[in-house]
Amino acid sequence: MIYIHVPLCRSFCTYCGFYSEIAADGCKKQYLEALKAEILSAKGKNPGPLNTLYFGGGTPSVLDPDDFRQILETLEEAGFTGSFEEWTVEVNPDDIVTKGPAYVKALMALGVNRFSIGIQSLDDGILRWMNRRHDASRGLDALRILRESGVRNLSADLIFGLASLQEKTWEDTVCRLLEAARPEHISAYQLSVEAGSALEKQVAEGLCAEASDEQCRAQYDLLCRLLRDAGYEHYEVSNFALPGFRARHNSGYWARIPYLGFGGGAHSFDGSVRSWNTEKLTGYSRQNEILTPEDSKIERIMLSLRTSDGADAAFLHECCNADTLGRLLSEGVLVESQGRIRIPEDRFFVSDEIIQELI
Repeated sequence: MIYIHVPLCRSFCTYCGFYSEIAADGCKKQYLEALKAEILSAKGKNPGPLNTLYFGGGTPSVLDPDDFRQILETLEEAGFTGSFEEWTVEVNPDDIVTKGPAYVKALMALGVNRFSIGIQSLDDGILRWMNRRHDASRGLDALRILRESGVRNLSADLIFGLASLQEKTWEDTVCRLLEAARPEHISAYQLSVEAGSALEKQVAEGLCAEASDEQCRAQYDLLCRLLRDAGYEHYEVSNFALPGFRARHNSGYWARIPYLGFGGGAHSFDGSVRSWNTEKLTGYSRQNEILTPEDSKIERIMLSLRTSDGADAAFLHECCNADTLGRLLSEGVLVESQGRIRIPEDRFFVSDEIIQELI
């Protein structure tokens, strides 16, 4: 598994706390030079199975097809060659509409076979508040372009958990997305106040109110019902997929499969050490955290119980407090079957609290 971070954006979203820089003239060239040098310096490292490649950001779609080609050639030069059964690129709707079908087809010709598009909402008022570059119309146009260009593995991101988000507006967004494209995969994230984001400042200054737990739960429950009725599998707390279209790359994260991350702010994991690049466009350094056996145990519990597959039952019975685990099972907060223990979907919304009890 290989992850490439593209810390470049044409504008910053209100809610975003990820590391990124404005994609000004010269920044892209500096980024590519630093990225290629880092990849070559990692020659000989073993990132685990080389079956997925993921470009995240930031906004990877600010890159041109030739930029992607250069990165791919550098990966091959460093020995990171594989079948890349899943090659995902995150894209901004405005970039897809502006660059058109030729851009999409050029990426597909390189080997990209999965596109993840940041729709977030199909309400113009909410999109303006988020400071997104697209409106609802361009979001729908981008979905159409991707489909007409031949994309057959499409993931769409949505955001809920806004105090101003009415139930009807949220339902309309989900239903219009399904009608327009029926993406094979949908990721839906509850809005959170991230450090360093514009939203953090707005909340601190009293300019924006956070949604109540009741509002967030109602929006999450509505989403789950709509997607269940549409045939989607709710396979992770924030992720839904049509049969056969679970995200392989992200599933590797939840299974703690080793991976290499490149680019400023990117993270890596080798099975026992988590490392990350400092948040700089160039000249970044790598920081390390060696996981203790206790750290690894907690990670395994937290990550596996976020999924519908759950955790190995023998593992949980061995490492968790017997009284706590027994109580959660008897209350139906956890269910055990076929050697696995999982959180049922109707408890996914409070999964963090359930996991906290176990660790």
